[in-house]
Amino acid sequence: MILISMKHALPKLPYAYDALEPHIDAKTMEIHYTKHHQTYVDKLNDAIHKPEGEKFHNMPVEELLININKIPESIRTAVRNHGGGHFNHSLFWEWMTPHAKDKEVKGRIIDAINKEFGSFEDFKTKFNDVAVSRFGSGWAWLVLNKGKLEVYSTANQDSPLMDGKIPLLGLDVWEHGYYIKWTSNRKGYVENWWNVVNWAQVERLFDKAKK
Repeated sequence: MILISMKHALPKLPYAYDALEPHIDAKTMEIHYTKHHQTYVDKLNDAIHKPEGEKFHNMPVEELLININKIPESIRTAVRNHGGGHFNHSLFWEWMTPHAKDKEVKGRIIDAINKEFGSFEDFKTKFNDVAVSRFGSGWAWLVLNKGKLEVYSTANQDSPLMDGKIPLLGLDVWEHGYYIKWTSNRKGYVENWWNVVNWAQVERLFDKAKK
């Protein structure tokens, strides 16, 4: 049987570039999606289709990240950076929405948040603190870690999957994600981002992880 190597591809953006205005501007969305995310996809494909990556050609990006320490050392950094960037951003676009009905926090996820953090506002405060205080580039996360909710951050394009954790919600705090509109005001970007969070997607991921 002939195996056809998997070609990682840019996912379709689920809304127009200007759909998240005024919280995330159209120009940032366009550049972030068509330039930055596309570059992660292209460079992941370049790395994984080198001869030393042959056994990983048909592995989904999630599996690449879970098995990052099994990737040949010569391409591991590229897979970590660009595979992480591809995976993180593929989730990130779906974690945002222009639709009001998807911005309501409900279901088992809100009960779990209240139980773990005391209240939804306490959770937001902790998440904001982690996002704003992340030194340099990286992500802030709400994850499921051995069945328990946790808020933490990762550097660069590292994924929670590399730490054995399941990402439920993530915020990109690289400057390219906000600098056109917010310049150096990362705090303003973080606080406004809550207006576009797709809680229906967070709930789906939580329910899937808890099955």
